[in-house]
Amino acid sequence: MDATRTRPRVASRASGSCQREREPSLSLRPTDLLYRLYERRLAADLRRRGGLPRHVGVILDGNRRWARELGMGSSEGHRRGAAQIDHLLAWARELGIPVVTLWLLSTENLLQRHPDELAELLEIIEAKVVQLAGDATPDGYRVVPVGQLDALPERTRSTLLAAEAASRAATGGTLHVAVGYGGREEIAAAVGRLLAEYRDKDLELAEAARLVTPDEIARHLYTAGVPDPDLIIRTSGEVRLSGFLLWQSAHAEYYFADTYWPDFRKVDFLRALRSYAQRRRRFGR
Repeated sequence: MDATRTRPRVASRASGSCQREREPSLSLRPTDLLYRLYERRLAADLRRRGGLPRHVGVILDGNRRWARELGMGSSEGHRRGAAQIDHLLAWARELGIPVVTLWLLSTENLLQRHPDELAELLEIIEAKVVQLAGDATPDGYRVVPVGQLDALPERTRSTLLAAEAASRAATGGTLHVAVGYGGREEIAAAVGRLLAEYRDKDLELAEAARLVTPDEIARHLYTAGVPDPDLIIRTSGEVRLSGFLLWQSAHAEYYFADTYWPDFRKVDFLRALRSYAQRRRRFGR
């Protein structure tokens, strides 16, 4: 983990396309050029060594603090954070990571954020998910919403499900967008679905209790059918999971980056992957 938090970069206020127009490769600053070279070296080392994660989960944290430190409103921070998702997915695809899970909104956010901020945030999430589904190429990521979708406003829920349907043909990987997500709620819902399954089979309570196993519960998780996360990244310097993928992260490695999410760079992502690749995963052995 970096020793100090990266301060928000004023240049980040511009959209990615505008930045590229104003900063063509021929006019890169020396520090930018050095970072590009460093990124290429890191990526080449990772490809050569192998051992990349199959599933990366990311807690996209720090949008509001990024905006506050630049004297901007929270919605601008959320928009900049949403734009940053495109870069992350491009980096993950470049390295062949087949599953990515992004935590966009928690169950606590639904209950505790100011209604006006929440409404703006949901609109930003809806637009982003629609864009991701529309941009999905045949070999791109399939969008799969996870969370308590029934607790979301009807428009948001319908938008997420429509995006899932629109990208269903994509075969390059799975992108979970966690909206209205809480780890405890996911486990409780999984157990509830499992018990309902046993009820439909007319099982007695004692018999059903004997059948409950971790594998049985895992069949009913939001992420059933994909590998558990190998690496979980959290931005903004916070060193906690806050309930993200509680069940699935039993054997995950964690990487906590000090950088706020809107300023999360490719070099930060590569450093997280390098840290993961350097660890010895024993799985109890």
